[in-house]
Amino acid sequence: MERIRRISFPAAPSVVATLTILLSAAKLPAQVTDQNVLTPLPSAQSVINRNTDPYAGSIPQGTATDQVLDLTALDALDRGLKYNLGLYLSNQTTAEARAARLQALSNLLPNINGAFGEELQRINLKALGIKFSGFPSSVGPFGLTTLQASGTWQPLNLTSIDRYRASGRDVKAAEFNYHDARDTVVLAVGANYLLVIAQESRLEAVQAELKSAQALYQLAEDQETAGLAPHVDTLRARVQLQIQEEAVITTENDLEKQRISLARVIGLPITQKFRLVNRAPYADVPEINLSGAFQLALDTRSDYKAAQAQVSAAELRRSAAWKQYLPAAGVSADYGVLGYTPSQLAPNYTLTATLNIPIFQGGRVQADVKEAEAVLQERQAETSNLKARIEQEVEDSVLDLRAAARQVEVAKTGLDFARQALDQSQDRFAAGVTNNVEVIQAQQQLASANDRYIASLFAHNIAKVLLARSIGNAEQMVRQYLAGNPALPPSVVAPPGQTPPPTTNPPPTPPNPPQRNR
Repeated sequence: MERIRRISFPAAPSVVATLTILLSAAKLPAQVTDQNVLTPLPSAQSVINRNTDPYAGSIPQGTATDQVLDLTALDALDRGLKYNLGLYLSNQTTAEARAARLQALSNLLPNINGAFGEELQRINLKALGIKFSGFPSSVGPFGLTTLQASGTWQPLNLTSIDRYRASGRDVKAAEFNYHDARDTVVLAVGANYLLVIAQESRLEAVQAELKSAQALYQLAEDQETAGLAPHVDTLRARVQLQIQEEAVITTENDLEKQRISLARVIGLPITQKFRLVNRAPYADVPEINLSGAFQLALDTRSDYKAAQAQVSAAELRRSAAWKQYLPAAGVSADYGVLGYTPSQLAPNYTLTATLNIPIFQGGRVQADVKEAEAVLQERQAETSNLKARIEQEVEDSVLDLRAAARQVEVAKTGLDFARQALDQSQDRFAAGVTNNVEVIQAQQQLASANDRYIASLFAHNIAKVLLARSIGNAEQMVRQYLAGNPALPPSVVAPPGQTPPPTTNPPPTPPNPPQRNR
């Protein structure tokens, strides 16, 4: 038996790992201390699994120009789907699967070959032991001309038939994996696009904080000149100004690196300057019906369909393995012309029908059957695990989306309060009621609130992208999200008035206190 051919498909990034990395951004602001430290947004490598480097790269197209390119979200998605390296490699894997199917088909089709020969021969009779007096020592030379066609065909080889059918399932699996790779590219492009937006928002925030620090420093310097404030207030304001200038430098650097990461994903030249057109404002999402979302994921997710196709291919290969015990019928034939000279050619042919009956093959077929059964059990276990993982990803994405929506509300409220606190602190300092320590603390609190709000907006937007990825409709839904349309498929939207399930488990019931024996 021909050894089982395994076609390796490039794995798409694990959505579970992606969710864990991306949505951790929503927790980062809580780590900000009283000092004015910027919360780092996830890097581009955190947007997709680090083990899937091809999806973070591309095949660059064109050369950089001096013009600034206006890049919409849809343009970025289209470029990513054309030039992303991960998608290109997945397409080549599909081509390999199609080639393997043609190879399996060739074993079921007639194999015909042609031959032409021209022979000139002289025979040494003495070498053959013919030594008679008066008899020549050799004969010839004489020629022999042949023109012949031969062919073989095994139309009734059940093993080859099942192997061909299995290769067809491999092609289906490769095609489904290609569609899953498209969803992965959409995730990578959408997340990188959103990260650039978040970094631009962060840069605008720190630049505004820099202007506030400059105004505070100028006010402290004027009050010191007027004898209304000590020199230490001016020094503190100067230190705060230096901190804000450093924050601007760091944020500008992070923004440029994130732009390069986006360019790498979509195939733009690294030095090409571009401007993002879409801003992805906050848009609430209707309540999600978990059962409908899970069923839609099973019906539409390409990775699940690919896993089912691989199970079907493994079943057919197991069938092909044990069918090696069965006889195989075939025919072979050759037809041609033969003669000493071209003018003396005469036809000759043979036709043979064969029935190959396996009798003893040294345990090879039994080993092939066991190997095929082991592969089948692996595919079945992987499919069952994937089904459970899909359910987990749907649940996680819905929970993260709800949490991100609440975090946006809380962060927005905190940002409003931080602005009010800074305004009052500045008024108090200008009136001479307090020193600038209070103002600096208020500036730091405003910077922290700004950072939390930006991170919460990013977490909400990326949660919508990951929800689309988890239910298997990423390409269409992400296009809608980035265009400002948060619409969901009808089967995913919960009916009006339906109460969402609790997001936390109820507290454990305390054990009963032990009773004392009287």
